Amino acid sequence: MSESIPESEASFAAAADERTAMLSLSLAQMEVAASTDVGMRRSQNEDFYLYHYRLEHLETPLGTSVQAKGLFVLCDGMGGHARGEIASLEAARVFKQQVEAEWTTELPSREVLRAAALTANQALFDLNQAAAVSGSDRMGTTLVAVLLQGTRVAIIHVGDSRAYRYSRLTGLDQLTRDHEVGQLAIAQGVDPDVAYARPEAHQLTQALGPRNNDWIDPEVRFLEVREDTVFLLCSDGLSDFDLVEEIADTHVAPLLQTRTSLQFGIQQLIEAANEAGGHDNITVVAVRLRLRPQLGPVI
Repeated sequence: MSESIPESEASFAAAADERTAMLSLSLAQMEVAASTDVGMRRSQNEDFYLYHYRLEHLETPLGTSVQAKGLFVLCDGMGGHARGEIASLEAARVFKQQVEAEWTTELPSREVLRAAALTANQALFDLNQAAAVSGSDRMGTTLVAVLLQGTRVAIIHVGDSRAYRYSRLTGLDQLTRDHEVGQLAIAQGVDPDVAYARPEAHQLTQALGPRNNDWIDPEVRFLEVREDTVFLLCSDGLSDFDLVEEIADTHVAPLLQTRTSLQFGIQQLIEAANEAGGHDNITVVAVRLRLRPQLGPVI
């Protein structure tokens, strides 16, 4: 037989929860892991990733807090295009260089991030022009990046490489919208089943390199991390056919737990993609964030 909580105790508990909710949150821990695999059907790996971050730990009687600043980038050289592995590496390099040149104490603005992606596009476009190549001989790549400053996050992407987040409250949340024919049709009002029944549905509508900047419109969004969260960047070797969504409970959710090795966890994701056919290169970058209430003034 259950007992009801006295009204005074219930009011006190509710007030305590409200005070906890009002506390500002700070980063307590950040872990990063990344891996890439050629897959089962490709002869070479045209994916490329990089990350660069800095952590500063502050220890007080109130506990440990972490000041973090990090850049995480994934590029997928366009399948079927020549020198895709060069395109993905060069785009990541130029994007990183441009962003870090403008990044001081706050996250770069939307304009700075877009300009960095456009500079990377121009660099690849110029290489294609200099080589006097056309069509499928022109190198190209997708780009997706997460920037972290404390609990503030920026996401930018071009193409169909994706960013996801997983948290207790949101579950799995796709943070990017694929730049491909199917999604364009949906945006124009076509039913999703009809849009993706078309043979060209997965054809990219945007990528870095093949065309000049007039054709590129990088998407940027900002968000605040408010609970323990895992961010995933992945190439379409993992995300195609809704695989991430299908294995979210078995493979993604455990990544939120600190007892789970992040490196082992993303290797399990890659193995799942290969077991599903490994139709393309598979790359995953994972960032796990743990938060705690900020119990005292920022020092």
